Amino acid sequence: MRRTLSLFLATTALAVTAIPGVSSATTPDTVHWGACPEDIASPGLECSTLEVPLDYRDPDGRQIAIAISRLASENPSQRRGVLLTNPGGPGGTGLDYPALLAGSGLPRKVLDSYDVIGFDPRGVGHSTQVTCDLTPEQQARRNFPPYAHTAADVAREAGYARTVAKQCATSRTAWMLPHTTTANTARDMDRIRAALGEPKLSYLGHSYGTYLGAVYTTLFPQRGDRIVLDSNLGPGGYDVTAMRAFARGMEDRFPDFAAFAAARPEYGLGTTPEQVTAKFFDLAKRLEAKPVQGIDGTLFRGLTFEYLYSDATLPLLAATWQALENDRPLPTLPLPENIENSMASRFSVVCGDTRWPGTVQEYQRNAAADRLKYPMLGGSTASVGPCAFWPDKRVEPPVRIGDRGPSNVLMVQNERDPGTPLAGARKLGNAFGKRATMVTADQGGHGVYPFGSNTCANDAVTAFLTTGQRPPQDLACAAEASE
Repeated sequence: MRRTLSLFLATTALAVTAIPGVSSATTPDTVHWGACPEDIASPGLECSTLEVPLDYRDPDGRQIAIAISRLASENPSQRRGVLLTNPGGPGGTGLDYPALLAGSGLPRKVLDSYDVIGFDPRGVGHSTQVTCDLTPEQQARRNFPPYAHTAADVAREAGYARTVAKQCATSRTAWMLPHTTTANTARDMDRIRAALGEPKLSYLGHSYGTYLGAVYTTLFPQRGDRIVLDSNLGPGGYDVTAMRAFARGMEDRFPDFAAFAAARPEYGLGTTPEQVTAKFFDLAKRLEAKPVQGIDGTLFRGLTFEYLYSDATLPLLAATWQALENDRPLPTLPLPENIENSMASRFSVVCGDTRWPGTVQEYQRNAAADRLKYPMLGGSTASVGPCAFWPDKRVEPPVRIGDRGPSNVLMVQNERDPGTPLAGARKLGNAFGKRATMVTADQGGHGVYPFGSNTCANDAVTAFLTTGQRPPQDLACAAEASE
């Protein structure tokens, strides 16, 4: 993967000046807060819209809209500044995230210390949207490519992937594709900071939001105050390595579910973890041969992966397996809203950030290797997708995460995270060097703060956000008994 030179590590210049031949951006407008859109029904949340350049090399050229929100501090005497947030993605909305964090237990002293800011990244939600004109059938394949058991399966999927890439490249919003990247979203963040009149911003980013935060603090090292990265991608973001890492993450996390189901014989999935694991492969094989209620083998694998994200959804996962095993009505499965926009924006960022392997043969080799090493999901996550056939044009190379800048990054990570495995977090920590300290929690699931139950990890993040004090060295938090 090609990487940028130290050009991106300039300390005080605007991000646009870090790109050769790019002029400084004009001063952003002042934010005027008002009511939020009707679908954002969160008490206390205010919303606004900020115009930003489509292309930061041409700051006075075409503009796009970024929707932003604020949950204001109710204690001005304790207010430190703004805490910009991102829930992950790419392709995820974030306008209601401040209210979600508050409702999920974000401590009062954090809410008092900051105006908590949310936003829909460029291309997403109430910001200027991208589309790939995906059909309902294409939208139904929102998780992973079909599980590849053979090289022929990969070759067959390449035709579908090529079609989706062409749709994105010829859609009515194709003009946005070269500019819908993590680097430009980070520049949008700095425009938000400037529009709010803040000299610095603090940040709380989850999942993909960790890479966005890492890029921001690389491009703007002196503009960040307290940077918290929760459930971390590796330093390459959502590149081909991260996509393949999903398979490792599932293998890391699945034993927690196997133990959960084995301890509850009422589900009928086995009385030992080994039996529950065998049931997974049995169901996957049966559903590939004959889908049940629209659930085929690939969707079964994908749903299992999704429900491993939280301990709270393990009962739903067990009930879903039980229904599929006995061909009974499935539990209600929540569906994401606006799937087309979410998928299109995800493709735009993931495929636009980095270059992916461009030959079917390389994906065939990867799939063959990963389905042996990580048989639960490796045949899907190593297979070919639209990024293999993405337009060659790139406005700039990827941002290289490095160790230059203030030591103001706190990384927090579950040991058994299916979506962003610990191995990737360690690589990001190594890239940051002395800039970052990492807290690991001996628990499973995707997302630590404030959603997890590990008091040690949660307290470390709260202390950093409210006092600026980080652990003096990397901290390992022991498992805590569940209630």
